[in-house]
Amino acid sequence: MPVGGVSPFARLPRPDLTFTPAMADRTAHIYGRMARVVPAVEWPVFAPYVEAINHLKKERNAVILAHNYQTPEIFHGVADIVGDSLQLAREATRVDADVIVQCGVHFMAETSKILSPAKTVLIPDMKAGCSLASSITGEDVRLLKRAYPGVPVVTYVNTSADVKAESDICCTSSNAVKIVESLGVPRVLFLPDKYLAKWVASQTSVEIIAWHGACEVHERFTGEELRAYRAADPDVRIIAHPECPPDVIAEADFTGSTAHMIEWVKKAGHGRVLLVTECSMASNVAAEAPGVDFIKPCNLCPHMKRITLPKILDCLLDMSGEVLVDPSIIERARLPIERMIAVR
Repeated sequence: MPVGGVSPFARLPRPDLTFTPAMADRTAHIYGRMARVVPAVEWPVFAPYVEAINHLKKERNAVILAHNYQTPEIFHGVADIVGDSLQLAREATRVDADVIVQCGVHFMAETSKILSPAKTVLIPDMKAGCSLASSITGEDVRLLKRAYPGVPVVTYVNTSADVKAESDICCTSSNAVKIVESLGVPRVLFLPDKYLAKWVASQTSVEIIAWHGACEVHERFTGEELRAYRAADPDVRIIAHPECPPDVIAEADFTGSTAHMIEWVKKAGHGRVLLVTECSMASNVAAEAPGVDFIKPCNLCPHMKRITLPKILDCLLDMSGEVLVDPSIIERARLPIERMIAVR
């Protein structure tokens, strides 16, 4: 039974969402975390939801996991754990809660359920998908395995549970090269991001056999666009995600996962930086790196932006959006994820 004594699945009454001076005082410390990136005029809209959600988390004994691409009012206002896909996967195995609310996309919620099958996993919007996850199916992987017998299948975490279940090991953009090289084989099937596959191939001698998927956010960036930014500001530092096309990565001063990009920015500490990734991440990092001036060639992920404070509140009130995975898929998909987490 949760701390508040509320049944995990009892519907709770809707809270009063009126913003008052007293609420402003109670939430001032939370707003302080994001004041650099959230205008003061917006806080009266966000604060009632932030306060209500943080109260409901205690009632439900729930924890909120939020990806780096979530908006600042979620990332800094209600999230308990934030990070990239690898960080969130690791933390899903450690959380001491009855309920996990996944503020990200559907494959992330599936991963949490696979790693913590006894917990209730909720996603505030079931339609929060991913172009990479939808680019390949378990049947596609089975056909590839027949075409390339004996070749290990390395699968990006941006995939559905049934695809993971057909894989030998998973990876994220932060550990993809290390995962590929850990297998000690001359070639691997790398699924499903063709651009991440190209980047990994440039970093290792292992032959990479790639699928043809792509992230709809990152593939919209172009090298020509970045050259224009640099021509306008020769001192700007460009850091790109490896899901970007090769001509974009060629223009970058640094390429790395969302976690590695954040580390790079915090280490730099100052200057002008262009983050070539989903633009909410720049807002979230800007809140913690006041010396850095961010230039954002803003591409929003339409799926990540389906997650909002009102939807988080609703899913905690009525326990909607529960993510279920077939037990037989959980059993088979868990091993490749655990193998990924074990590689350091």
